[in-house]
Amino acid sequence: MPLNEAFGWSWILMGVVSGLALGLGFHQDAWLGGYASFRRRMLRLGHISFLGLGFLNILFALSAPHVHASPATLAIAAWALLLGGVTMPVCCALMAWRRGFYPLFGVPVVCLLVGSVLVVAGILRP
Repeated sequence: MPLNEAFGWSWILMGVVSGLALGLGFHQDAWLGGYASFRRRMLRLGHISFLGLGFLNILFALSAPHVHASPATLAIAAWALLLGGVTMPVCCALMAWRRGFYPLFGVPVVCLLVGSVLVVAGILRP
């Protein structure tokens, strides 16, 4: 799945860039409400989700040839992992802005769950 691999590396780059942006203010104790503030925690979660979900998409791209699943099932898994990767940092940023966006977290979680279940089922399938 070349798209997942390219997306994964792009998301790792986004993680490094967002880490740089967040790092510019980390030395200020009260930045974004302080270290334990909700806003700062959500932005840090968004930053690390870029990296983690980038790695997940690269692993999927490398694992896909070994998954015993139909092309349609692999395509669903690929798109679910891509959509989860895109929506997780977006949800984190929206939550940092307004807590009322909390219900949107279901979108990336369900996408990542669907993609992961399909991959695990295809790997365990004889």
